[in-house]
Amino acid sequence: MDFTLSPEIEETRQQIRAFVDEQIIPLEADEASYDHHENIEPALLARMQAKAKEAGLWSLQMPIARGGRGFSIVGMAACYEEMNRSIFGPVIFNSAAPDDGNMIVLEKVGTEQQKDWFLQPIVDGDVRSAFAMTEPPPGCGSDPTMMQTTATKDGDDWVINGHKHYITGAGAAKHFILIARTSDDTRKGLTAFLFHADDPGWEVIRRIPIMGPEEHGGHCEIRFDGLRIPDRNRLMEIGDGLKVTQIRLGTARLTHCMRWLGLARRSMEIAADYVANRESFGIRLADREGVQNMLGEAAMAIQTGRLLTMHAAWQLDQGSFARKEVSMAKVNVSETLHKAVDTAIQLNGARGYSKDTVLEWIYRYARQARLVDGASEVHKMVFSRTLMSEGTDFWHWN
Repeated sequence: MDFTLSPEIEETRQQIRAFVDEQIIPLEADEASYDHHENIEPALLARMQAKAKEAGLWSLQMPIARGGRGFSIVGMAACYEEMNRSIFGPVIFNSAAPDDGNMIVLEKVGTEQQKDWFLQPIVDGDVRSAFAMTEPPPGCGSDPTMMQTTATKDGDDWVINGHKHYITGAGAAKHFILIARTSDDTRKGLTAFLFHADDPGWEVIRRIPIMGPEEHGGHCEIRFDGLRIPDRNRLMEIGDGLKVTQIRLGTARLTHCMRWLGLARRSMEIAADYVANRESFGIRLADREGVQNMLGEAAMAIQTGRLLTMHAAWQLDQGSFARKEVSMAKVNVSETLHKAVDTAIQLNGARGYSKDTVLEWIYRYARQARLVDGASEVHKMVFSRTLMSEGTDFWHWN
């Protein structure tokens, strides 16, 4: 692949970088910028989103006709990385999970009516969304075939009963994509549906406390007790729920990597600035061989993650499912994020462990990276199986 970015992508990347440096990062030092769940305060978020729209940096992943920029996945990779150099960045540009993945899958497979009713308000930033799949044991986690939540046909409606948990954003979402079982068929037993938060027959049981800072709307446990969804709000065909999940998660996993690389870079920026100016026993920390080794290893890991992510993005743009490429990027970058921020904290000493920088925020956030959208162990199973089936062709170029 050619790593040269188009003039439009490169110009936009530079604009986002400047916007993040000048307008977003300074907000992180002000306690008033945060809500009770350690994310950006809603009124401030609305003001910053308006500025991002005015600057033409809004919803890069969506078609121009819908108010976006129509960027390729390669373009998204270059720009999302810049966005998440601030912990507030992605949501300000309408490129944060889970809305990002939900918008992408709805644009790909939704009907025109569903796009106008369900997708457009998310693109415009008028509503938030959630993807309801994961269930408490013995329900599904990384294995969707263990789905317990059911959808039963009743006339022109589907009646939903079941239990979900760790549904990101559910506490603030208005639009939901739901995956439920419609038959016992192993491959075609799941179906995807759309519903609105005001529909009766479901409830948020609790916002599950987590160790790290939360996305808006938290990670919720929800229960369905007779929710009725009209058949016109079914996404794709009956039995295509697994396909919807695969279409969504392929790109969504990779956009996580794009954003995590931004956080990893920011961690190293903080570390490099500190060691360049901090002296110990008459020597700058940056001049000590041990410190140089730590910085070098982290920098190399970040660059490896960038190459894996960009290659997977290019493969997706060529029409490939890029399953092994996405899985390898997901495993590598999730580990790289933790390595980068852990290194930065170590080099900053007590300052890094304190709340005087965002490093402790990133550190707590980073631990979930090896779990969300498939644990690292599951992804390793994916590309190890590909290795066994492809043999030496596993390392092909095209």
